[in-house]
Amino acid sequence: MPDSPPPEKRAKLDAEAKAKEDAEQAALPYKWTQTIKELDVTIPVDGKYKGRDLDVKITRTHLKVAVKGQEPIVDGDLPHPIHVDDSTWTLETVSGGKEVSVHLDKVNQMEWWAHVVTTAPKIDTSKIQPENSKLGDLDGETRTMVEKMMYDQRQKEMGKPTSDEQKKLELLEKFKAQHPEMDFSNAKMG
Repeated sequence: MPDSPPPEKRAKLDAEAKAKEDAEQAALPYKWTQTIKELDVTIPVDGKYKGRDLDVKITRTHLKVAVKGQEPIVDGDLPHPIHVDDSTWTLETVSGGKEVSVHLDKVNQMEWWAHVVTTAPKIDTSKIQPENSKLGDLDGETRTMVEKMMYDQRQKEMGKPTSDEQKKLELLEKFKAQHPEMDFSNAKMG
């Protein structure tokens, strides 16, 4: 990329963008965290409220959290669908009051969300550092697929053939050995 700024300037721009993003997120009336599979929102409310004082609605594509009779604290469309049956909310007592904890279970468990609701400021999802999940936590088939992807990525970075390309080369070598009478000098691998 000939137009990309030098590393010092890039670091400064990244820091400025991060500071702006942090300020926007801090101004929200809630805090939120996510993993690749789920998203959790915590919303502080006055300690006098009980569950029956709240108006919380979670649908496949919308989230609303309000104290009855007041303007909603959160009320907006979700950027991506969720599993409603696996999403929950609770009212918990914390130091300084109470908070509504909303747990959303993502339908697509392979993507990061840029925001909780589409009206909120976005975060830069390309800067998310996923927690190091252990390969041992994955089921056999998923683990095999992830290990293959990691291996292929390392091979590409080193300019070496991926596992699929290696299999083709091995098959070709085996075929050549079985048919020494054939001339492969002009053969092209594609």
